[in-house]
Amino acid sequence: MPDAPLTPANTPPASLRPSACPGLWRIVSARDGGICRIKLPGGLLLADQAEAVALAAERFAGGVIEATNRANLQIRGIGSDHAGLIESLLAAGLGPREAAGDDVRNLMLSPLAGLDPAMSMDVRPLAGQILDLLQGTPRLHQLSAKFALQLDGGEGVAMLEHPHDLWLSSMHLEQRGWLAFGLASCPADGHVVGAVPVEQGLALVRAVLERFLELASPEQSRMRQLLQTCPVDAFIDGLGLPVRRDAPVLEWQRENVSSPWLGAVRQQHGMALGAAPPLGRLSVAMLRGAGAVARRWGDGSLRLTPWQSLMLTNIDPAVLDQAIDELAALGLLCSPTQPLARMVACTGSRGCAKGQADTKADAAQLAALIGSGAPGSVHLSGCPRSCALAHVAPATLLARSPGRYDLYLRDAHLPGLGALRATDLTLNEAGAMLALPTEHLDD
Repeated sequence: MPDAPLTPANTPPASLRPSACPGLWRIVSARDGGICRIKLPGGLLLADQAEAVALAAERFAGGVIEATNRANLQIRGIGSDHAGLIESLLAAGLGPREAAGDDVRNLMLSPLAGLDPAMSMDVRPLAGQILDLLQGTPRLHQLSAKFALQLDGGEGVAMLEHPHDLWLSSMHLEQRGWLAFGLASCPADGHVVGAVPVEQGLALVRAVLERFLELASPEQSRMRQLLQTCPVDAFIDGLGLPVRRDAPVLEWQRENVSSPWLGAVRQQHGMALGAAPPLGRLSVAMLRGAGAVARRWGDGSLRLTPWQSLMLTNIDPAVLDQAIDELAALGLLCSPTQPLARMVACTGSRGCAKGQADTKADAAQLAALIGSGAPGSVHLSGCPRSCALAHVAPATLLARSPGRYDLYLRDAHLPGLGALRATDLTLNEAGAMLALPTEHLDD
């Protein structure tokens, strides 16, 4: 049966969660035009779909595409033909035909899920079941567009610091596979609240989501808000599942092996290649070209990462250097030593009315001042919402006016962005401080 065209019956009303995040079906307004967010299944984008996104950005918008910190894509600067844009993306298989199923597809995987040599479990089959559950269960469509899940198979290339409403992580106890899980936290925190056998993973997800919807008030859109009024023990006791909560489970901690995500990355077989668009922003030519490289030298797919980057998989080691050269020629960053790889920046005042500074331009200028360092170690945010980064960077510059920033250093003992180190800095002043390794900034 052919796909149905967009009609008044299946086009979402303008009032559908008007204050929520953008989605494929819901284009929200910004200073630089409309924003459409494309939620990718486990971050996977086929090369043909990359071409479709590039063509849509070219035809219906200003040609600006962004990689997000939850391994999705968004198109910015969209004009008046919203229906044409949406239909072109749906035709490429980039979203559900029912608008209500789009918001809830918030499931993060490692970009090397199923391929990482460090993994203890291939999570892709379970991930597919969870996405089908989210998309195909009308009751779950009541979840907030921000309600997020993570499924971790023990991969080396893994974002473990992003907080999620529910996360599950592969663990082995007594020669058996289990899924440890946490609520309103992240795997790096080590706040495990229970575990179930791997084969009960889908049942656990269903039970947690239904329990949340049963207990949460309309104002409690996130798990952290519900847990302020409902103790964790009471929440778990009502799941209707046997949850293991003994010491080996509750004391278990996810090992962080910290594999690289830029440049050449080892897979179980062959190589992967990580490449980042400067400051998370892709041009049409970059995305189209990356898809062509994936077809030519890899398996014809791109995997978006939570570091606002791309990963090409199943690259023949014999052609790795050639693939790197082709991506670099497109303007993509393929080495963690490149200064711009150190920077993360939100859209800033050019595209967002809340932005207090042109963070993208300022980040490019700052990169030239401070040189190389750890990838993603400096975050420029145009306002306190911190949209570009879901976790706290080692150093955060929070804009207070055009070209002026307050500097915060991450501190595990302090909430928010960390310790305030200096206020009302110019870019040159910030650059002089950040040229030092961040661990020495308090000396």
